Amino acid sequence: QVQLVESGGGLVQPGGSLRLSCAASGTIFSINVMGWYRQAPGKERELVAEITSGGNTNYADSVKGRFTISRDNAKKMGYLQMSSLKPEDAAVYYCNARIRKNPYIARALEVWGQGTPVTVSS
Repeated sequence: QVQLVESGGGLVQPGGSLRLSCAASGTIFSINVMGWYRQAPGKERELVAEITSGGNTNYADSVKGRFTISRDNAKKMGYLQMSSLKPEDAAVYYCNARIRKNPYIARALEVWGQGTPVTVSS
């Protein structure tokens, strides 16, 4: 069983910062891509940022220059540093990963965390 657990969400004032963490556990051979998505009430889930195992990153235009995604492959951890937060960044943030469970199966399993809420309000 492969599991992702997010932490670090909470209430922050506009202009503030938060750091989200995502811990992967279980039978894992490798993690190909780790990503952060968010879903605000009444809206579709959207990609915020993603990072490959080699460190290549991709960001939504709305967070470029404010958010930084990173990962620690040895610890099987992913992070999202969020700065200059705006009220429109408020959402439930989900960690996503494409995981290979063993070296003999090339197909990656897509796994989601349970989500961590971020509230941006004064």
